[in-house]
Amino acid sequence: MDKYRIAIVGSGIVGQELARILEQRNFPIASLRLYSTESAAGAIVSVARQSYPVNALGHTAEQNVFRETDSVFFTESENTSRHWVPQAVQAGATVIDSSSLWRLEPDVPLVVPEVNAADIEFHRGIISSPGCSTILLNTVLFPLHKRNPVQRVILSTYQSASGLGQPAMSELVFQTQQILAGESPRPNLFPHEIGFNVLPQVDVFLDNGYTKEEWQLLEETRKILHNNDILVSATCVRVPILKGHCQAITVEFKNEITPEIAGDILAEAPGVRLMDDPSVGFYPHPRIAAGTDLVMVGRIRQENFNLNGLVLWVVADNIRKGAALNMVQIAEEINKKGWLKTKGQR
Repeated sequence: MDKYRIAIVGSGIVGQELARILEQRNFPIASLRLYSTESAAGAIVSVARQSYPVNALGHTAEQNVFRETDSVFFTESENTSRHWVPQAVQAGATVIDSSSLWRLEPDVPLVVPEVNAADIEFHRGIISSPGCSTILLNTVLFPLHKRNPVQRVILSTYQSASGLGQPAMSELVFQTQQILAGESPRPNLFPHEIGFNVLPQVDVFLDNGYTKEEWQLLEETRKILHNNDILVSATCVRVPILKGHCQAITVEFKNEITPEIAGDILAEAPGVRLMDDPSVGFYPHPRIAAGTDLVMVGRIRQENFNLNGLVLWVVADNIRKGAALNMVQIAEEINKKGWLKTKGQR
């Protein structure tokens, strides 16, 4: 079995989770190096079996940094990806990027492995990983869409502070402590205080009134499902929890469908766990989703006055399943199909 020289750009919570998952899933690694363009350079990231120093990417000779790397995971900002991804590709590495920079580029596959892994074959050095909310939505939509085409989706998301990284989680904790102490917190990473509050803003607002996060749910879903006729209208909300994203989803299908049929489909769907017995309190929530690999679905019910519609409640760990695991699954798929070669085999 080939073993690969891997690099991770970004040592935040997604980069750390990536290193952890690669080890847990025994990905064939010859070497693993961590880089950062941020202040984390010089830190140590420890997983179960090994510790890795974080190298300062900006202080390394640019033309040589990825020369002896087979695959690079990028988990930092668009600016980092804009500068460094082309250099990694030019050096011959296969890139899996989690930023939004390449997601809608026509020649860059946008992949949720349970949905459209076959698209990876046509990559030109870059594979893009969707936003965490898109991953949750499409993991659930796709198995239903195969049986009964989806026409329209209306959803509200409830997104945790961890979507903005560890500093945002720390800000939530600190603000909560301040409010409990009778103090008035000042927001830093959030547009308003997040402690004991909900904010109907995730990312920046566009001219059409939607946020970038909301609009990308439409565009990314259409690209992943290869269907430009699907309508997606979203309201994305930041909520004061540390980890876990939730979605309340209303789906309109081409034909009639029942909650029982949908439940049977989702119970067999890859990457999905059905938790749907509200009479005994059996439904997903962020605390139970934390640290797990599955998108959890519950509270499936008929939409009022529409036999073609269903309402669902969806939850997952946004850092693990909604980011790091999706990227590792892409790498596993490339390896399984023989689409990732060590540079000596190119």
